[in-house]
Amino acid sequence: MPKVSKKEQKESPLVAAAPMAIESGEEFVLHNNGATAVPKFPPHTAAKDGEQKKVEFRRVSVPQHRMTPLKNNWLALYKPVTENLKLDMRMNLKSRKVEIKTTDKTVDAGNLQRAADFIHAFILGFEVNDAIALLRLDDLYIESFEVKDVKTLRGEHLARGIGRMAGKSGKTKFTIENSSRTRIVIADTKIHILGSFQNIRVARDAICNLIMGSPAGKVYNRLRTVSARLHAS
Repeated sequence: MPKVSKKEQKESPLVAAAPMAIESGEEFVLHNNGATAVPKFPPHTAAKDGEQKKVEFRRVSVPQHRMTPLKNNWLALYKPVTENLKLDMRMNLKSRKVEIKTTDKTVDAGNLQRAADFIHAFILGFEVNDAIALLRLDDLYIESFEVKDVKTLRGEHLARGIGRMAGKSGKTKFTIENSSRTRIVIADTKIHILGSFQNIRVARDAICNLIMGSPAGKVYNRLRTVSARLHAS
């Protein structure tokens, strides 16, 4: 290769680069002004990529004490999953799990996780009419925690803490649910809250105050203030 001196490099003009072409499916995008070439992708569809051909599963474990409620409400759970979400669902009695899988008619791959969350909410103790909101709305979540996560209580102190959360005939629990627009399940020492992010935080703070020993009247006053602020926003 012949040597080129610095003087010749300065005198020789720069060679313009050819316009770039990037293949993106069926189209090419050219840039002559020196800008970075950007591909133009066609709209993405799951059926085009063959994602729906792959069968996906979700399994939800069912504890012994929830087997009878599951049998009694099986049709109410089965219809939304199979008719609306276009999924297959069955109960495996040997492994004691509800099995859900996608089909050729499944439009959205996210429906599988929605159905699993719906069944899991019912297993935790929520009513079918409350749990079905997980299928209709995207910003609903379930948060679970235990009494010992807030404060270590034993014996009668634990029983009184659970009693403060529930109230007489469930009055305190219903008040928190209506004020924060959530649904609460108290299963022994475990608490499950279903709702949006902000509403869950309001309900959780009220329950934590009750566990710590705050009287119900004081918690009601705080709830009234916070719920009025939530409804105004």
